Amino acid sequence: MKNVLVITGGGSGMGLEAAKLTPKEKIVVISGRTESKLQNALKELKELGLEAYAFACDTSKRESVKALAEYAKSLGEIKNVINAAGVSPAMHVTPEEFSKLMNHGSVIVDVSSNSAYTLPSFFIPKKKYPLAETDENKFIATILKKTNLVKDPYMKNGMAYAFSKNFVWWYAQKSAFDLGLKGIRVVSLSPGLIGTSMGNLEKESGGFLIAFSAEERMGKTEELGYALATLADERNGYLAGVDVLCDGGSVYGLKEFKKYKKKDDMKTALVIMAAGIGSRFSGGIKQLAPVGLNKKIIMDYSIH
Repeated sequence: MKNVLVITGGGSGMGLEAAKLTPKEKIVVISGRTESKLQNALKELKELGLEAYAFACDTSKRESVKALAEYAKSLGEIKNVINAAGVSPAMHVTPEEFSKLMNHGSVIVDVSSNSAYTLPSFFIPKKKYPLAETDENKFIATILKKTNLVKDPYMKNGMAYAFSKNFVWWYAQKSAFDLGLKGIRVVSLSPGLIGTSMGNLEKESGGFLIAFSAEERMGKTEELGYALATLADERNGYLAGVDVLCDGGSVYGLKEFKKYKKKDDMKTALVIMAAGIGSRFSGGIKQLAPVGLNKKIIMDYSIH
């Protein structure tokens, strides 16, 4: 019986690049929601001499994930699962459905984002995360209540995204301890901005972090694919219960090593004093109001 590698979000980007690195003695199953994208990716993988299969799957739906897991199991022993499609507070079913069918020595890798590191720790409702497994509706309501403190729609979406990625990080760590005694290793990867079509769209608003990376550039899909493939390798057996930050150094450049970048070229242009919740401020929180050309919140300018 052959070993099987499953990659959700394997139709493009870093998921596909990780699939290309599959050892030829393994079967690789790529999944995604777009059939045409999957078929194009499947053609590439077969041209590389890989035994590859495609399976349409929506990872936000439990039954769809369950069907993917059962399909993969029908091909052989599920040895590696890479969740490149991502896991959010409403998508925590993916590791659970696969772990039921996995044996000792297998690996699950979840993909988060370096945005999980950008929110102030005091603002992250981590104590509410366990609700995701006991009362999903209450959990989502709690997260939405936090994001609704922000009035600007773009910033609100960005905060919801950061919360969801922080949840992925937490959930992967929890799963590592839940599944560890079964011999199933769980780890997560948090990439920075990647040079894909989506990444280039995000560059306008989220590209400020690029200047804080060690090489001051975006990541490449093949680089992140290699990182994923390495984490999923069974030989990395002691790497569990942690998040691997793979963002070219952006987060730590911002927090420490480059936070005074171009200091000599900067002049004080604006000082904002905004304390507390102001009833004359539309009932919102001043510190979360977007300011400046790039609509950053005030804490973006002060927290670091």
